[in-house]
Amino acid sequence: MLEKIDLSVTVKKDVFKAAMEEMETKLGLLQRQCKEAGIPVMILFEGMGAAGKGTQINRLIQAMDPRGFSVYASSRPTEEEKYRPFLWQYWTKTPAKGRITIFDRSWYRRVQVDRFDGLTDEASLPSAFQDILSFEKQLTDDGTVIIKLFLYISKEEQKKRFKKLADSKETAWRVSDSDWARNKDYDRYLKINEEMLERTETEYAPWTIIEATDRNYAAMKIMSTVTSRLAYELEKKQEAKEAAKRSVPKTVPSDKYKNGVLSGIDLSKKLTQSQYKKELDQLQKRLEILHSELYRLRIPVVLGFEGWDAGGKGGAIKRLTSRLDPRGYQVNPTASPNDIEKVHHYLWRFWNNVPKAGHIAIFDRTWYGRVMVERIEGFCTEAEWKRAYQEINEMEAHMANAGAVVLKFWLHIDKDEQERRFKERMENPAKQWKITDEDWRNREKWDLYEEAVNEMLVRTSTTYAPWIVVEGNDKYYARVKVVKTVVEALEKKIKEVKKAQKGKPEK
Repeated sequence: MLEKIDLSVTVKKDVFKAAMEEMETKLGLLQRQCKEAGIPVMILFEGMGAAGKGTQINRLIQAMDPRGFSVYASSRPTEEEKYRPFLWQYWTKTPAKGRITIFDRSWYRRVQVDRFDGLTDEASLPSAFQDILSFEKQLTDDGTVIIKLFLYISKEEQKKRFKKLADSKETAWRVSDSDWARNKDYDRYLKINEEMLERTETEYAPWTIIEATDRNYAAMKIMSTVTSRLAYELEKKQEAKEAAKRSVPKTVPSDKYKNGVLSGIDLSKKLTQSQYKKELDQLQKRLEILHSELYRLRIPVVLGFEGWDAGGKGGAIKRLTSRLDPRGYQVNPTASPNDIEKVHHYLWRFWNNVPKAGHIAIFDRTWYGRVMVERIEGFCTEAEWKRAYQEINEMEAHMANAGAVVLKFWLHIDKDEQERRFKERMENPAKQWKITDEDWRNREKWDLYEEAVNEMLVRTSTTYAPWIVVEGNDKYYARVKVVKTVVEALEKKIKEVKKAQKGKPEK
């Protein structure tokens, strides 16, 4: 594909100057309009080494207000990044609504440079490509504009530029042994890039090939691509806004999830106090040992807790963590999103708390708020919560692909037990802070929540991130089941990792 691109194209200086002056003015205006419209923009600069990515980024931003954009250069992952899923560093840098983020190299390193260097093995390529496609689809579905630019030069032009850089003391550091290796094996590296372009070319995030031999021509084409795309997206958003005024979406009620998973849960299960103390003590001691193994083997763990108000999430989390090394876990309580979180993708705040390898992240309430409270209270659109099931499954799959243990607990109690606990809290001065008027209001929507939970359990319980429904009317039974489930999952994962390590050939 790429060999058919005409790299000899050039532009006359007077034509270039006139065109750039016009487009720079237009880009400044478009940036302001995107800010007003709340459109987040991501611009990726990928391509062959020495194709001029840094120079072209600098040319592009000259026309923009520096207060409205950020530039990130992606190189080898830092220690912090190495111990997290590879998309973590990019999720955390996704722009807020109205801002522009420019990437000098991006998440494509995983299937491009790292693949060439042997850091990404062929067996993991399909999941890496799928993770990338899911990432871009989730962002664009949420309104982010992704502009992907691939700067292309020939092997001879690249060699000439490398030599020029290497011959100068001031720029020699910019050419590495890896750069020369990719130039020497240019055809293989080009083939890797062609496959990358083909497998990630989508309607929502298309690639634009930039013929980069003539730097002025490349700058003009980049500017034209960016301005045209932003103008198109602004017009599209305005049209969608007008269309939304003319039509009122109608939700067709469904009985499909009314009598679902929760209706079959046996809430009579219980333990005596002596059974509880004995079993919990044994499990906690075992968990303490497993925690050390997790750190040694660099296994990340993500535990999500959902459930009815007063369902016992806090008590279960407390028993789970009581003997863990506090340096190796973090409990993340999830409340309503703040102003900063509201202007990002709804998953952004959770990606910011993804644990690094060897650590445990516990979420007291999770990303599932989108398909429960946000769905029922109208805090998101029907289209948004309906597509969230797939988005959440993809996020959890990415964590699992990175080696994480992912478990989600639904702490289930019946309506009578909830009322009893509410009243107990109101009568106990030490627990009154736990009960609010909102808790009582939510009881009135019990049936709606139950239907939403049933659908959530069915559509998002997977082999790599299962839901565990915990019979919670008896707190003793619930706490033991949670800790026991975690212990068994960690033992299984540790065994798998040790077996895989044992089978690896020595380097």
